[in-house]
Amino acid sequence: MKVLITGAGGLIGSHLVHLLRARGDEVLVATRDADRANDSAILWDTTSGRFDLPPRPGLDAVVHLAGAGIGERRWNPKIKAEIRDSRISGTRQVARMLAGESDRPIRFLCASAIGFYGDRGEEVLTEQSPAGRGFLSEVVQAWETEAAAAAGDGHSVATLRTGIVLDARQGALAKQLPLFRVGLGAALGNGRQWMSWIHRFDEVAAIAFLLDHPEITGPVNLVAPNPVTNAEFTRTLAKALSRPALLRAPGFALGALLGGEMASELLLSSQRVKPSVLEAAGFEFLHPLLYSALADLLWS
Repeated sequence: MKVLITGAGGLIGSHLVHLLRARGDEVLVATRDADRANDSAILWDTTSGRFDLPPRPGLDAVVHLAGAGIGERRWNPKIKAEIRDSRISGTRQVARMLAGESDRPIRFLCASAIGFYGDRGEEVLTEQSPAGRGFLSEVVQAWETEAAAAAGDGHSVATLRTGIVLDARQGALAKQLPLFRVGLGAALGNGRQWMSWIHRFDEVAAIAFLLDHPEITGPVNLVAPNPVTNAEFTRTLAKALSRPALLRAPGFALGALLGGEMASELLLSSQRVKPSVLEAAGFEFLHPLLYSALADLLWS
């Protein structure tokens, strides 16, 4: 299989490139740096939207993972516009590129997020659940609309509604580890909000699985089958590190640090999401339980 990946330098993309090449796929990556373009790195000019693909590139699939990070900087109108535009514009450009490859159906997997569901308390959420409210939900809805446009050109499209990807070196877990390792881990807010997580191995394995199953279209929740509350996540991570975690970070303190909207949507919202489509298709999670997932990441 010949696969083009955008966002190949990120947490998910870098591991996906390694996995696909290890199993024998031909992988091209999209780069915005002209100096890095070569036979396996295709220049993507995000200003014009042009991909410097060779004539008749023979792509079997495109995995679009590029987009500005949502948690690196405190939200303000400029940052929020960047988060939104990087997803909407980038996905539109990829969909247009696919429209030019209309002589054959291409598998298109587009990154998305469980932010689609908004803050839903105790409600169990599947791919059939309606959209929620809030900035992230609005972004994801617009994002998925742009991705769906490629389906009109005859391509097979699935959107990857990813939860919290656990990795000890990058992402949310990596940011928490320094405090937890010195016994300063804390539950966030009241700790009752649900967290839908996934081990980074299962994340990339699920994407590879979906590449091989083009009959699966529409939204797909990429989360482990056993979500936990924030309080349970805190206790489990502390246990895996053999450290106490007796503290609590009040919601008002998080709001003062990050801003109320950012703290509410990223840290305090509750999303109890189940991977119904993956399970129905027979995908097997290597790390379905949180403690074993953390132990693998921290001890291996």
